[in-house]
Amino acid sequence: MTVSEIGATTRIAALFGHPVAHSKSPRMHNAAFREFGMDCRYVAFDVDPGQLAAAVAAVRALGLLGVNLTIPHKEAVLSMLDEVDAEVQFIGAVNTIVNRQGRLIGYNTDGRGFMRSLKEAGVDVAGKRVLILGAGGAARAVAAYIVREAASVVVANRTRGRAGQLVGDLNQIRSIVTTAELSEAGQEAFLKDIHLVINATSLGLKESDPLPLDVDALTADQVVCDLIYHPTAFLQKAAARGARVLDGSGMLLWQGVLAFELWTGRDAPVNVMRRALLDGDTQ
Repeated sequence: MTVSEIGATTRIAALFGHPVAHSKSPRMHNAAFREFGMDCRYVAFDVDPGQLAAAVAAVRALGLLGVNLTIPHKEAVLSMLDEVDAEVQFIGAVNTIVNRQGRLIGYNTDGRGFMRSLKEAGVDVAGKRVLILGAGGAARAVAAYIVREAASVVVANRTRGRAGQLVGDLNQIRSIVTTAELSEAGQEAFLKDIHLVINATSLGLKESDPLPLDVDALTADQVVCDLIYHPTAFLQKAAARGARVLDGSGMLLWQGVLAFELWTGRDAPVNVMRRALLDGDTQ
């Protein structure tokens, strides 16, 4: 059997999300499996939220190698796992499941992946003022690392109660976090002291989504990040204002690298995975 064939011994890793048709994860992970000649394949499954428990049970029943989780399953899956690591206990969200002989263990590689992407891009958050838009699982994963280095962090979210909960949790790590309501009238004055803006909301996944922030309040001195890995209108407009922009492709790469290493116990072929993302390698 050649590496390109699927046989009776092939191990499957997967992505569970809704939707998943846009995902680049299969090309990245399949390139890594091919690089090592591993009899493994990565596929994306569009899992309706009502079918998540059945899909997780299938990980055990079918002996899947492991699973990545994306919107909207990262938080809902927690109660379906046998064990989660300490990072997940704080974040409250899982993006990677490892199947260890039928025992499902949850991890979150998003925050570490995001920080590696910033480092690779030469963005240093030490001593900086950071604005995080959103308070869901992605925001929590990123903020748990940002708060350790930044001078101050501000969380803004449409649901103030959820933002307050995140702020309270983050201040247990380091008491530098506050919450803010960004009214249109006050954004320019507020943003002038912000060095790094991170959109950790889902706004931008659809072309019809509103912008998460008034881009006219941004300046050329700021770095603007979006965890969504396709070029969003938010980033395009921020770039037009002169800001330095980073999309979520670097985070996608590095969280995938970490997931691959959890599943296989091997150092991931980072450059192979990077080329697959950039070149559209889908073999």
